[in-house]
Amino acid sequence: MKFVIGLDYGSDSARALIVDAENGKILASSVKNYPRWSEGKYCDPSINRYRQHPQDYIDVLEATVKEALAQCPPGTAERVAGIAFDTTGSTPAFTDATGTPLALLPEFAENPNAMFILWKDHTAVKEAAEINKLCKAWDPDYSSYEGGIYSSEWFWSKALHVLREDRAVREKAYSIVEYCEWLPALITGVKSSKDMIRSRCANGHKAMWHESWGGLPGEAFLTELDPLLKGFRDRLFEKTETADKPVGKLSPEWALRLGLHTGVIVAGGAFDCHMGAVGAGITPHTLVRIIGTSTCDVMVAGYEEIGNKLIPGICGQVDGSVIPGMIGLEAGQSGFGDIYAWFKRVLEFPLKKILSESAVIDAETKTRLIEEITGRIIPVLAEEAKKIPVSESTIIATDWMNGRRTPDANQLLTGTIDGLTLGSTAPRIFRALVEATAFGSRAIVERFIGEGIRIDNVIGIGGIALKSPFVMQTLSDVLDMPIKVCKTDQACALGAAMFAATAAGIYDKVEDAQKAMGSGFDKEYVPIKENVEAYRSIYEKYKRLGEFTEQWIEGRDE
Repeated sequence: MKFVIGLDYGSDSARALIVDAENGKILASSVKNYPRWSEGKYCDPSINRYRQHPQDYIDVLEATVKEALAQCPPGTAERVAGIAFDTTGSTPAFTDATGTPLALLPEFAENPNAMFILWKDHTAVKEAAEINKLCKAWDPDYSSYEGGIYSSEWFWSKALHVLREDRAVREKAYSIVEYCEWLPALITGVKSSKDMIRSRCANGHKAMWHESWGGLPGEAFLTELDPLLKGFRDRLFEKTETADKPVGKLSPEWALRLGLHTGVIVAGGAFDCHMGAVGAGITPHTLVRIIGTSTCDVMVAGYEEIGNKLIPGICGQVDGSVIPGMIGLEAGQSGFGDIYAWFKRVLEFPLKKILSESAVIDAETKTRLIEEITGRIIPVLAEEAKKIPVSESTIIATDWMNGRRTPDANQLLTGTIDGLTLGSTAPRIFRALVEATAFGSRAIVERFIGEGIRIDNVIGIGGIALKSPFVMQTLSDVLDMPIKVCKTDQACALGAAMFAATAAGIYDKVEDAQKAMGSGFDKEYVPIKENVEAYRSIYEKYKRLGEFTEQWIEGRDE
């Protein structure tokens, strides 16, 4: 009997899953929030700055693995064969020549620019616009395999923004690393930036890496963009690897720190949504939607189906980024659950501000009351919104409160709500927000289908997929497609475990690990015919509102 560990690093927390490699049975799991992130440190939402300290990643790594192992029968640790990470992305950081993120150096310990720049950080909108302008004037167009539009959420935009903003970081920085690459390097004892194994998934989708032009964008392109980028290409890498390949074995230091042994194989890293799609059982012509604070939509396609086709407006098409031997396709929404969370915070204001200062009730009662009410806001809103007929969906909203990722990235866009009246209630507004996120999903599906990518099945994973029937039924109705929901709530970590099992040699290829270790499905949502018909016309209103919003924002910024 052999076990593997899948480590899933999300936006707010990390989880470790210990899995029987033979059948996918989960022996134990542990989830820990990032301590500094939980305190709101190093972030400024008012300017869309979201940074995470690498020490947070280290702290939760030790805590989750040790806690999960402690739940297992004696002898489990000795039979762990492999370990793999998935992380958010693009989430890069500058490093010194040893590959150490600058924030782990004493002089940079409190500098947000020396930390990992979280995927949803949008401080680099200006830099993204400059990259897009230069790409369109350059031959080759380095953005062509990334949907033709480069985003402020991605590698080069963020790197250039920090280099321009922070002289101290600029003078110390030697290289740049995605944290799905850094964590495997950390626990295998890599001591040089040049020895890090680089992720095909991360760099193909976010750093404009492609074999046809020799890897990363050329030095001439980068220095034309800004001379501050001079030399980084040579100090980065030429080759990337798929996540099914081992990057090394657990170092003696980390074997001791995690309670494991030095024979554990460490797999290559990749992004959470890509490994989550594998954990959910992705196959060709299946769209896997990873639904959380944002969404990531992942597909795989054979070489013959893609051919020389370039799909515009998505987040990339990369050979081997999901399943080696196939082209991985990525799209997604910059806001999904985050939009519901925003509305919840709006409604929470009087509770947290006024009720917390009330002299009518004691402090303990206030705390308990606030906790109870805030915990019930979204479930009660969903229950009440569900009672409203689709024919009464007269409020229309867009899902761009954190910009638009796909189709056609534009992080300058903001959310719009139209049709408000004095009779508009909180459940009606919430229903409009749920419908908006579903309409944004439909726009992505239409882009794939319009470009000749067949979709036969839709799979949903993540907390919202498992816990929000109203959201999922609305999504099924708007898409006019059945949606299966993955049984496990840890599909990303399970996918990482599948890559760990493959890298450790337990399986010859990822597809074999999928068949043996898959969790199956919990439920299936089927479109309601009358809702499908009604949503067709409402979707057209959503598109018109979106067109108006884009035109208004473009005019405002001129």
